[in-house]
Amino acid sequence: MEKIFVVKRVAAKLHGTEAAIDTAMVQAAEMMADMVQARKDLGLSATVASGATAKVMAAMAALSEARSAMVDAHAELDETRLRLGVRTKMMGWEIKLSAGEPTADEQVAQAS
Repeated sequence: MEKIFVVKRVAAKLHGTEAAIDTAMVQAAEMMADMVQARKDLGLSATVASGATAKVMAAMAALSEARSAMVDAHAELDETRLRLGVRTKMMGWEIKLSAGEPTADEQVAQAS
């Protein structure tokens, strides 16, 4: 198989993984906001579900670490691409979409 096609396949998976982590971060942040608002709407003490709140915050921190790791992996894979002699470069948000396919922003909006 030609190198360029293999590189593009890996790049597509990389961008998809980065988008999935971003979507998960948005979902977790919205969940946190909804949990706080629900507690307020019900007139509950700040101590109610504080354990769950801490767990969601821990999940958000883990997602942030995952995002940082993917950014580092992206940089290393870009260096590998150059060492392989592949000059074509695909940028995450500049990927050309097929007609009718949602943009990354629209995908995040649809996930919420």
